[in-house]
Amino acid sequence: MIKAFQENHDAFVIHARGMTELSTMGTLNSMNAYMSGLSQEQRYELQTKQGRPIYGIEIRIVDQDDNALAHDGKIFGRLQVQGPWVASSYYKHDDVSDWKDGWFDTGDVATIDEQGYMNIVDRAKDVIKSGGEWVSSIDVENIAMGHDAVQECAVIGIPHPKWDERPLLLVIAKEGVNISKQDVSGYLNDKIVKWWMPDEVLFVETLPHTATGKLLKRELRDQYQELYTNNELAGSSV
Repeated sequence: MIKAFQENHDAFVIHARGMTELSTMGTLNSMNAYMSGLSQEQRYELQTKQGRPIYGIEIRIVDQDDNALAHDGKIFGRLQVQGPWVASSYYKHDDVSDWKDGWFDTGDVATIDEQGYMNIVDRAKDVIKSGGEWVSSIDVENIAMGHDAVQECAVIGIPHPKWDERPLLLVIAKEGVNISKQDVSGYLNDKIVKWWMPDEVLFVETLPHTATGKLLKRELRDQYQELYTNNELAGSSV
C-alpha cells in the first residue's frame, strides 16, 4: 500500500502509532535526513515501521523480568512508554499493574532499531512462547497471506506437552481454489525460521471477529486448546 500510494499518486504515507493512554500519539514515521539517504526500496521497508518517539515520549522494550533489551531491530520484547502526558492510572481503577517505575506497558511486543524506529511485532497476549523462543503470530499471518490461494488466516499458540506452546495456522481458502497443508507449509518454508513453522495447518470456513473486524483469537485458543495433546501431533518438533 505504501509503495502503491507513492508510485501511483505521489503520496508519501506517514505511519504512526498511538493510544488513548498516550494522549494520543507515541511514535511517528515521517521523512527525515536518514530516510532521504536510503534507496527507494529501503525507504519503503522502513516506512512499514511505526516510527520514532515524538518529543516528550520515551520508549523501550523489556523482557518478561522487565530487563531492558537491546535496540538492534531484531530482539523483540514488551513495549513500554513514559512521558509527562502518558496516563499514570485508569480512572476509578485500583489496578496499576500496567505501570512500573514510571513506565507504562502498552501490551504490545515490538522491536526498536539502532536509529530508534519502533516496529510492532504482536500483542503480548497473542505472541507465542515456544521452547524459550517468542513467535510473532502477526508476522506468520502476514507471510501466509502472501499465498495466492489464502483469503484470510489466523495464527494462534496452543498448549504443547514439550514446547509449552506451538503455532497453529487456520486458513480460509479463496473460493474455487484447491490448496493443501503441504502447499502452505512449502510456501512458508523458506520465509520463516524453523521454530516459527506451524505444527498444523487447518482449513476452516470462517474465523470469529469483533464488531470492529479484529480476530477473536481467545475464542480460537479455547476451541483448539487440546489439539496438540493428541499424541500424533504432540510429536512435532521445533
